[in-house]
Amino acid sequence: MHRTTNDKRATLGKLAGLAAAAGLPAVASRPALAQGEPIRIGLILSMSGPFASTGRQIEAGVKLWMAQNGDTVAGRKVEVILKDDTGTADVTRRIAQELVVNDKVTALAGFCLTPLGLAAAPVATQSKTPMIVMVAATSSVIDASPYMVRVSMTVPQLTLGVAQWAPKNGIRKVMTLVSDYGPGIDSEKSFVEFYTKAGGQVLESLRVPMRSPDFAPFLQKVRDARPEGLFVFVPAGVGAAVMKQFAERGLDKAGIRLIGTGDITEDDILPGMGDVALGVVTSHHYSAAHDSTANKRFVEAFRKANNNMRPNFMAVAGYDGMRAIYQALATTKGAGGDAMVDAMRGMEFESPRGPIRIDPQTRDVVQNIYVRKVERVGGELYNVEFDTLPMVRNPHGK
Repeated sequence: MHRTTNDKRATLGKLAGLAAAAGLPAVASRPALAQGEPIRIGLILSMSGPFASTGRQIEAGVKLWMAQNGDTVAGRKVEVILKDDTGTADVTRRIAQELVVNDKVTALAGFCLTPLGLAAAPVATQSKTPMIVMVAATSSVIDASPYMVRVSMTVPQLTLGVAQWAPKNGIRKVMTLVSDYGPGIDSEKSFVEFYTKAGGQVLESLRVPMRSPDFAPFLQKVRDARPEGLFVFVPAGVGAAVMKQFAERGLDKAGIRLIGTGDITEDDILPGMGDVALGVVTSHHYSAAHDSTANKRFVEAFRKANNNMRPNFMAVAGYDGMRAIYQALATTKGAGGDAMVDAMRGMEFESPRGPIRIDPQTRDVVQNIYVRKVERVGGELYNVEFDTLPMVRNPHGK
């Protein structure tokens, strides 16, 4: 059902031809799979390196969906081929080419970071292979290929809730602190736009290098400026480091409110953050504490299957991504290409996060955005939702 492979069965000649031709002719003209062959899904995730926790959560979500719904669609076995891109764009591109040329996958999926999604986009376009984006949240990523369908989120969606909430709740002057890469810059620009429209004032915007980030000097600068709040956006898995240094620099005791998107209070690492996280307000599309029957069942099954690990929004992206793939393949009777992408346009279902829909024009996700506060529930820290922005489209979408 689910195998990991690092083999490089595509010849160097094939790959050289792909790189030189820029049109991937061998990919575009490959024959259709025989009816009896398995439907292969190429799952490209960062399973090692600094973003390995993201890959593990997505893989666990994919596995859970398949465990609950079987490994057969349209009368054919579904085979997931997991490959580790180590969080490196060049590796992502090469793996995508190998999966398309050699493994003849029906679809590509995964992509833990924006640069990784962008790296694979030309391969998807040239080979007409559907590409299900499970993370890569920069607003414009979806425009990189007409074969891309995003089931995760967009950064402008995530910033909208907290940007509108903060100035209405006593946080009228803020600084922003973001990681200096596509989604971080996207979040900074989106937050400043929405926050100032809601009546807030941004005193200064700070960007932290992605490589070997040290938040301490930036947080000290915030401490000295004493804004009413600090908006933070960092990649998944980095929120704990920000929270730790926020406390060490005494920003919490100085009365500076920490706000941001849900990346800084990820569900799986939140329990270990301690009391400094209490009261932190974020906006996001998923919380493990989301109060719905579908989510309670999902959390229970996920924890049971993963040594009591709490699922985060990455796990939901993997789970929902496989559901979208299954539903589309059922509609197309196992066919990929344009037919599979068309089958996803307008798709709607109830996710553990709440209702979601794939916009038929943009191929982007439409979903609820929740404003949440970290509270202690049953002795554990959770993101408790207290407000909902219903069915938000990408505010910066076309």
